Amino acid sequence: MRLWSLHPKYLDAQGLVALWREGLLARAVLRGNTRGYKHHPQLDRFTTHAQPRLAINAYLAGVHAEAEARGYSFDRTKIGPVKVVEPIVVTTGQIDHEWQHLLAKLAVRSPALFEQWRLLERPMCHPLLRQITGPVASWERVQMAPNNLFKADASGVA
Repeated sequence: MRLWSLHPKYLDAQGLVALWREGLLARAVLRGNTRGYKHHPQLDRFTTHAQPRLAINAYLAGVHAEAEARGYSFDRTKIGPVKVVEPIVVTTGQIDHEWQHLLAKLAVRSPALFEQWRLLERPMCHPLLRQITGPVASWERVQMAPNNLFKADASGVA
């Protein structure tokens, strides 16, 4: 499950459709309508929100707005009531991490979008989110680069 912190405008068609579906799955989890994904780390930001169900609805409304702007026909009735809720805080580290992740995906499956966005230094976050300075979120599964697997000998040769 990937519930992007980035604004949905940066996603390619495949990414936007996947976000819609995964957002609907997250909504089902938060409503208790499914057994799976209950403890998925991507849900933490919603489960800790004062109004989790309204927050996921607001999140989905942002995705729906982007879909409409592109002429897609996502079913608005699947969202539920949309009300103004407290924004969810996202860190600059999280945005940067997701941005690199998205650029890698776009480079492979949507080269034109990759070219359009690759030089952008500060991408916007999803309309429900408010950005603050900080590291990658604790719930994010970050793959670390392997530490020096080969140690150099005294000559500097591994």
